[in-house]
Amino acid sequence: MMMGRLALLLLLAFASLQLFCFADDDNNDDDVVFYESFEESFEGRWIVSNKDDYKGLVALGVDIDVVFGAAGLWKHSKSEGHEDYGLLVSEKARKYAIVKVVDEPVSLKDGTTVLQFETRLQSGIECGGAYIKFLRPQEAGWKPEEFDNESPYSIMFGPDKCGKTNKVHFIFKHKNPKNGEYVEHHLKYPPSVPSDKLTHVYTATLKRDKEVKIMIDGEEKKKANFLAAEDFDPPLIPAKTIPDPDDKKPEDWDDKEKIPDPNAVKPDDWDEDAPMEIEDEEAVKPEGWLDDEPEEIDDPEATKPEDWDDEEDGVWEPPKMYNPKCAIAPGCGEWKRPMKSNPAYKGKWSPPLIDNPNYKGVWKAREIPNPNYFELDKPDFEPIAAIGIEIWTMQEGILFDNILIAKNEKVAKSYRETKWKPKFEVEKERQQAEEEASGLDFLASIKRKVFNALYQIADIPFLSNYKPQILDHIKKAEKQPNLTMGVLVSTVAIILTIFLKLIFGGKNQQCPRIETKPVPVVAETSDDQGSDGEKVEKAEKNEAAAAARRRRRET
Repeated sequence: MMMGRLALLLLLAFASLQLFCFADDDNNDDDVVFYESFEESFEGRWIVSNKDDYKGLVALGVDIDVVFGAAGLWKHSKSEGHEDYGLLVSEKARKYAIVKVVDEPVSLKDGTTVLQFETRLQSGIECGGAYIKFLRPQEAGWKPEEFDNESPYSIMFGPDKCGKTNKVHFIFKHKNPKNGEYVEHHLKYPPSVPSDKLTHVYTATLKRDKEVKIMIDGEEKKKANFLAAEDFDPPLIPAKTIPDPDDKKPEDWDDKEKIPDPNAVKPDDWDEDAPMEIEDEEAVKPEGWLDDEPEEIDDPEATKPEDWDDEEDGVWEPPKMYNPKCAIAPGCGEWKRPMKSNPAYKGKWSPPLIDNPNYKGVWKAREIPNPNYFELDKPDFEPIAAIGIEIWTMQEGILFDNILIAKNEKVAKSYRETKWKPKFEVEKERQQAEEEASGLDFLASIKRKVFNALYQIADIPFLSNYKPQILDHIKKAEKQPNLTMGVLVSTVAIILTIFLKLIFGGKNQQCPRIETKPVPVVAETSDDQGSDGEKVEKAEKNEAAAAARRRRRET
């Protein structure tokens, strides 16, 4: 009987342990350190900076709450097409700064910490950021009311796109224990920003094994080790040695690998004065060339404005227009023979280069121990005491939502599934329906897939040295539809060139530049007068005149 009771107690204890472990693995409210859904007004809970660049006042409306100031206008507003509220950047070309102090500082030193938030670029983005700063305690020397771009943070995370910059930042500040200075460490080869107007969720998971994982929409885009020199710039662990700042290059050190041959003599037949181009003596004036016709004539339809004052405005002259006679002729005006390359041209003579017998190599300062060198087993992060959004954007319509700090990856996943994914699916369906209604479904979807694929290719680590130029080509294609095909071809050519060079070796060279030119178009302006037929006829004449000028240059 006693043995039976003992067995029952052991069974109950085992079952309780299993339930405890199971509960620990599941989502736990204790794992949610901070969460902001913006379903309620942020007025009174979030603090707008009182610094001059960001200073704001509060005004309450019927359906929306507004915080506005001399710089930017924050709105508590619904996401377009949803009943879900968020924090909206509503004006372009402004500075914004707003901060929320957390109840208790969040330690980043132990276990897993997940930083997650949603952004939606409702107006797209040409130049602006949508990142969040996770700030250090106020003992570091800042106040919420004075929050600005100098306020000390532990981690800065989120999308940023402007010019050649197109990345999801992950930057952490770390204190050097030797000199006490805080250094910014930037993630190398970060993922690119999605190029649409949909809601996206950004997740940074800091792991206890010194790793950080970056996800966009729940898909892993980048994994890095905080202690790895190849993952952060500058590396968290400094170099053991540094060049001696007091070491100087000896005066007799010759670092010129090649020198002009002192024994070389300019050939007697070398003519430095020969021009690069000469007239083509074999050229003949085209038949039908109108020598007595000017290329431009006064516009016969132009009339002097009634309010024109010759004394104040000067003598009125009618505007010029292309001579219609020149459009149907090989050319007008004085004919001149075209220029051609001079076969006798050699340019300025210079002696050939030879190996320098006194060459000693490239001089380098001697290495000395780095006084600021230190070693760590893991990063010594400062805690998160506040969450701040401090941006200067040229774009309006940036919406922040569902900001989360959690200690469990499953919690972050559940928030993505329940908060973000339903909105995203609705937006995707709406986008597809709009494309179908406009008849651009197939072409638009293909174009979007191509651009997304190119952005993913630009994120490949071995292309990192060429990423700015690749992104520059992609941006040109997105902005100017008439350049799209040429830019795409040139981008693919660049990537193939780099790929072949990496396979077959060779010296490091600059990425090839392939210029693209826009297709000429005839622009109409509001100043054009007359019927549509007259406008077309005038445009055709202008185009014909331009073609004639091109022919003359070619001849």
